[in-house]
Amino acid sequence: MTVNERATRALQKILQNPGNEACADCGAPDPGWGSCSLGVFICLDCSGIHRNFPDISKVKSLSLSHWEDHEVEFMAENGNDLMKSKYEAAVPVYYYKPTYRDGQTLREQWIRAKYERKEFSEPGKNFIYEEGTRDGLLMKRGRDNGQFLSRRFVLSEREGTLKYFTKYDAKEPKAMIKVDTINATFQPEKIGNPNGLQITYLKDYSTRNIFVYHDNGKEIVDWFNTIRAVQLHYLLVAFPGATDAELVPKLTRNFLKEGYMEKTGPRPSAFTIFSIKYTN
Repeated sequence: MTVNERATRALQKILQNPGNEACADCGAPDPGWGSCSLGVFICLDCSGIHRNFPDISKVKSLSLSHWEDHEVEFMAENGNDLMKSKYEAAVPVYYYKPTYRDGQTLREQWIRAKYERKEFSEPGKNFIYEEGTRDGLLMKRGRDNGQFLSRRFVLSEREGTLKYFTKYDAKEPKAMIKVDTINATFQPEKIGNPNGLQITYLKDYSTRNIFVYHDNGKEIVDWFNTIRAVQLHYLLVAFPGATDAELVPKLTRNFLKEGYMEKTGPRPSAFTIFSIKYTN
């Protein structure tokens, strides 16, 4: 048996330890890669993200790469569960932890937040998502011509609103959206941008949509998680006796299916077209 075969066999045995059977970052089953500097087992897609910061994470294939004995030993001593207890020690309940079903932007910023910025390693840390307000520019798609233009958005926990302005110094907002009616979900294919966010809300008993993006992936994910933080604050006030486990599922939801169907009216010959969204 060669040295490489011996290392591969040892890694496969370590992979059977509890917690190592799924990617440490997105939960994809049967991870085929490992970070020999962080001590975690990850999937192919997440390994590509780890390669973007090689000074922090050195990734290797479990079956194709050459592993040194000390690297195999390091993986055995650490592993996914232990490293999660370190790098995910203080993840806020409202923070969206992406899965392998989510797009590149959400997963990359989750991974960078954990290992590069170490946002969740210190309990008691103040998060930017909890400042109660967020004010900045997003590219918004026009309703009529579909052209994206820079617009100022202001999220306020105190007012419970998300406003956007057609001009940065405008005194009155173009729209004022109540936080408790908002659903935000990443829709890169629909918007045509990897950082595309769809904001759905209710107005006058009808569903409206705003499509936005930001060139910086961190910025759009920060907006997304700040919306979730403000929504959780609203729910805690509205339902003071509820637990986090009861409230978190009421935050933003992803659409699994979205489209149009025909529905019969009061008369068998009458059909009405209406939109329908399935959520997970």
